[in-house]
Amino acid sequence: MHEPLVEVALRLVRSTPRQLQLLVGGEELAPADQVETAFEGLVHCRRRYQGHPAPCYAQHVATILLAGVDVFFRGKLEALLPGHHFVTADTAEQPDLVITDIARIDPDEVADAYPDIPIVGFTSHTDTSGLRRAHAAGYDQVLVKSALSERAPQLIEELVASLE
Repeated sequence: MHEPLVEVALRLVRSTPRQLQLLVGGEELAPADQVETAFEGLVHCRRRYQGHPAPCYAQHVATILLAGVDVFFRGKLEALLPGHHFVTADTAEQPDLVITDIARIDPDEVADAYPDIPIVGFTSHTDTSGLRRAHAAGYDQVLVKSALSERAPQLIEELVASLE
């Protein structure tokens, strides 16, 4: 446990399983021009944080900030939007998209905090004043909660596509 690690050539180690030796020994590196072609369009790093690269995801994946969204509805959104990266306001990541519960968060504060990011707001169908406040604040989409549940995949894909 307290011994320092020592680098050992793989081919000289007798205890290495033969299959692993074959896998590593038969590895060939692709020419640089083929590597670029193979990865072109597959991976897109959207930002860097403090000089370190952010996690890379497939192009259609967005970092979605959930503001004021309760844990039960978050689970529903995660199920409706698999593969997207969900964060909350306490994270350091800059979101690509914001989804907010208008009944729990002031629409003007969210619009002021994220002026250049698409914002989707939702609330219950009875909260007409909340829907009006979100429209007035400049949200990109304002929906009743049931409509968001039904249309989330299409709506989010449209907004994410408009970012690229």
